Amino acid sequence: MVQKAVPEGPAKESRPARTSARERLLLAANELFYAEGVQSVGIDRVIEHAGVAKASLYNCFGSKESLVRAYLDYRRERSVDRITRVLTRFRTPRERLLGMFDAQGELITSPGYNGCAFAAASAEAPRGGSVEKATDEYRAWMRGLFAELAAEAGVADPQGLARQLHLLYDGATLSSQLDRDPTAASVAREAAAVLVDAAPKVAPADGEAATPVSDAAAAANIAKLAIDADLGRVRPGTPG
Repeated sequence: MVQKAVPEGPAKESRPARTSARERLLLAANELFYAEGVQSVGIDRVIEHAGVAKASLYNCFGSKESLVRAYLDYRRERSVDRITRVLTRFRTPRERLLGMFDAQGELITSPGYNGCAFAAASAEAPRGGSVEKATDEYRAWMRGLFAELAAEAGVADPQGLARQLHLLYDGATLSSQLDRDPTAASVAREAAAVLVDAAPKVAPADGEAATPVSDAAAAANIAKLAIDADLGRVRPGTPG
């Protein structure tokens, strides 16, 4: 149902005894960029933290911008993996849809949580660059997942509900950090339940149960349409 991918989760990670220079640089960038900010951390600090030669960074990534993009892709992969694991706990489409906020709550209350890596990086980055592109792709994936789950739950307008739920998700992320509110995801979940239950559902055909989009391929197609729509809704000055 869901492609594999991840959070904005805790920053620090243990490093295996033997890792490649690329992996060490990426882990060091993840720890430092997430904790302190992309612009606040210079290349020399990442190199020192990774314990590699300076040439390794340019051989592996070519530039700091490419390293930042790799860091954001890494965060996305971790987010997708985490969310996917959480959603496997739920049995019904409605539970999985609301389970997005359970996954968010676990992230918010995890050690080392420091807000959304994509929001932080975007606030510091120039428009139209690789950071904006990585952020657009991550948010399109998130919106597409909401739409896919809404379709499976039988919602008549899954993309419309996905937008509403995504706004709630964003609000909880911001509140958890600015208000230092560990319950923000739970409050957002309560509001999401009201929206989900009030959303018009697809009417079942005569003699059929109300299972509008039980077919996985159909749900995946709705998710793809949502992703394509989000990526097509490009900000001014941003290359498509």
